[in-house]
Amino acid sequence: MTLRLPGKYAIWFVFVTVLIDMVGFGLVMPVLPALIQELSGRDIGGASLLGGWLFFAYGAMQFLFGPLIGNLSDAFGRRPILLLAVFGLAADYLLTSLAPTMTWLFIGRIIAGVCGASYVTANAYLADITEPKDRARVFGLMGAAFGLGFVIGPALGGFLGAYGTRVPFYAAAVFSLLNFLYGWLVLPETLAPENRRRFDWRRANPLGTLKIFSRHREMIPMVSAMVIYFFGTSVYMAVWSFWGIAKFGWSEAIIGLTLSAFGVITAIAQGLLTGVTVKTFGERGTVIFGLIASAAVLFGYGVATGIGMVMVLVLLHAPEGFVHPTMTAMLSHQVPDDEQGELQGGLASLQSLAMLMGTLIFAELFGYFMQPNPVIVSPSVTFFLAGVLVLIPLAFVVFGTKRDAAATPP
Repeated sequence: MTLRLPGKYAIWFVFVTVLIDMVGFGLVMPVLPALIQELSGRDIGGASLLGGWLFFAYGAMQFLFGPLIGNLSDAFGRRPILLLAVFGLAADYLLTSLAPTMTWLFIGRIIAGVCGASYVTANAYLADITEPKDRARVFGLMGAAFGLGFVIGPALGGFLGAYGTRVPFYAAAVFSLLNFLYGWLVLPETLAPENRRRFDWRRANPLGTLKIFSRHREMIPMVSAMVIYFFGTSVYMAVWSFWGIAKFGWSEAIIGLTLSAFGVITAIAQGLLTGVTVKTFGERGTVIFGLIASAAVLFGYGVATGIGMVMVLVLLHAPEGFVHPTMTAMLSHQVPDDEQGELQGGLASLQSLAMLMGTLIFAELFGYFMQPNPVIVSPSVTFFLAGVLVLIPLAFVVFGTKRDAAATPP
């Protein structure tokens, strides 16, 4: 079989696919509280419980189906799997826009999670069509698509949500359908039949990526600290929109703008400032700095009195962007070069699991503390609890790791 040589249009198709995946995820967040209340008839506290389960359904499908979709693309080729996922997203957004009940909304989120796992095939496609020396640059482009999608998605969702809770989903359906048509016309297959392998269910096991930690038990304390960090910071995904409405009466537009600002600040910190900070303070010092900032802003959101204070805290949030990449770098020093990919897969799986459980539990806690109970009634309790949790990995890094060089000469 002779394969057409993919050009820049194919790369841009993959970029737009990943971008739309993230835009679709982000645009849901500003309108989700109102849509859940509309369909369920619950108050904001009750709606947050359902919101947590919706995010859990979406994330669980991505975790479970990511390896499956990747292996299907190894067996049947990249093009059909990518196009099927993009078309599935278009159909899902249309279904969600018409959802008459919460059951249909859950079905829509499940389908979105399955189709959103297409990023696995997108990465494989890019590996097929780029030279090894160019892959870092192209994968960086995909990272930019993730970041840009999370900036555009909430802003677009907040803007369109002012015209109705269903409008953002109609827009996402149109974008996905246009991308499907574009891909149908320009996207070539990159995996020749002779390079495909028979589908094997054992390779599609999402928990198989965790085996590396049984071989490198010395990493378990640091990995545990990272898991607790991801669990604690999942509070943002779980309750941010509901908290803003309950505490300040935010509109969909304000929710979208705050989330977009959050995404911009984090992207700038990760992309532009992490390297400089590590050179100045070392990896250990950078992680400590980021975790202190993370805990401080979590407690700060708990006592925030208005949008002005919240936006100041969003700016102060920037150092938290150092934590994930720098902790990952610290762990990467503990395994040989031929296990780096396996390590990254294991860390990604643990991150997904931690955020899945954190999102669900924080949503449940938010609902509990918004209802009459014998402890306290407040929309901010979850942020205080998350702040306490983040102090745990901070204590581990301070007292459980060795001091590295304070600075690295340029």
